Amino acid sequence: MTARMPRCFEHIADLQSHVGEELGASDWFEVTQERIGAFADATDDRQWIHTDVERARVESPGGRTIAHGFLTLSLLSPLFASALEVGNTSASINYGLNRVRFTAPVQSGDRIRARFTLQQYQALETGAQLVWHVLIERAGESKPVVIAEWLMRRIQ
Repeated sequence: MTARMPRCFEHIADLQSHVGEELGASDWFEVTQERIGAFADATDDRQWIHTDVERARVESPGGRTIAHGFLTLSLLSPLFASALEVGNTSASINYGLNRVRFTAPVQSGDRIRARFTLQQYQALETGAQLVWHVLIERAGESKPVVIAEWLMRRIQ
């Protein structure tokens, strides 16, 4: 399976006329047990539901470990990069989140992707602030795993 090309916008201002539109969906991304383990080590969150494969096989719904919600959320940047490209900007700054809901689990081995809808565009002296409505979905499921409102600043 080959990666899709991201949807490209030559200038940040080109986004302004697309407020309210879904502008892209990322490639599918597999959440591996190795990634879950590395995240557990990085954050010191080593609950068995994330790290103990054998125990999860017996005790966890679905028989697999569960990715940390914050791990799934932390994948927004690479998911965005596979969905959208904004030219003539020198930096992208994660400005925060207004609302996040973890609506369903992501299990080890699941594939996820994100869908990005531009909610707001605010011109700034140095570029623009963008507010994205993000749905992260899991392959084969209709219910999203994360729903978020993500604030991003793009600097020219």
